[in-house]
Amino acid sequence: MKLVHFNNYRLGVLKGDRVVDVTSVVQDIPHVGPHDRMSRLIERFDQYRGKLEQAAQSGQGIPMEQVRFRAPVPKPGKIVAMAGNYLENGTLKEARPINAFLKSPNAVIGDGDTVVLPPEPVTIFHHEAEVGMVVAKKASRVNAADAKSYIFGWMNFIDVSARGLGPQGMDTFFQGKSWHSFAPCGPYLVTADEVPDPQNMPIKLWVNGDLRQDYNTNDMGHKIPDTIAWASSIVTLNPGDVIAFGTNHQGLGALQDGDKVEIEIPGFGRLHVSVTDNMKRSWPRGVDHAMADRVAGRA
Repeated sequence: MKLVHFNNYRLGVLKGDRVVDVTSVVQDIPHVGPHDRMSRLIERFDQYRGKLEQAAQSGQGIPMEQVRFRAPVPKPGKIVAMAGNYLENGTLKEARPINAFLKSPNAVIGDGDTVVLPPEPVTIFHHEAEVGMVVAKKASRVNAADAKSYIFGWMNFIDVSARGLGPQGMDTFFQGKSWHSFAPCGPYLVTADEVPDPQNMPIKLWVNGDLRQDYNTNDMGHKIPDTIAWASSIVTLNPGDVIAFGTNHQGLGALQDGDKVEIEIPGFGRLHVSVTDNMKRSWPRGVDHAMADRVAGRA
């Protein structure tokens, strides 16, 4: 099933190329906003799945091009974002020590929204194409062998990064990652049963129509079950929380004013965002080869 938020955060199910409004099916779920409703739906999904499927089957729906998609998880309780989690197309012989950071839930935006670059003395802004996983149920000290049952679904995710904002120009995760609009995701939340092998998903990102990032999740240094187990050993994960599994830095490039960015994982829809910068700063176009070489250990 492909769940979406659309227009004024109505809840929808994708049916072919049409969106069926199923908001009435979940109207009895107590909630204080669309983010809370989605988390509570995920927690109770076994009770509602049949009703949602029936509503989607019987509803006529609205053509996709006539709706505005919103973030499928507008404000998750937490975003655990993995750092340095790829082998960079095999150039690294072994995985780096497992590492992550918390990215602000307030950074989330959806399809058609705008990444706003803050007026800070950065060295560069980067796009990082990633896959985002949405947690199905409360998870604490999960065994890797059981991790699959804690996966509710998947979505496209872009980790926007501001470089050089820490002391003496060193990157810090909080200053670099948690600005408003720095976590585009969507347009669909695809339930786990529709993704047969999440460890073999191609991820592509384009800037102004030019393909930048093009890699596969099979290049992860720390695989999905191990990551879930590790993250849940540190913090309790709750329904609707997000884990973003990091990026392969080969193909990374600058973001700047006027850019049109797209990311697509097959079956997840294509997420579109634009970029604005009131300071009109600019960096070389194309791939940031210095960054790619540094991360891969070639420089």
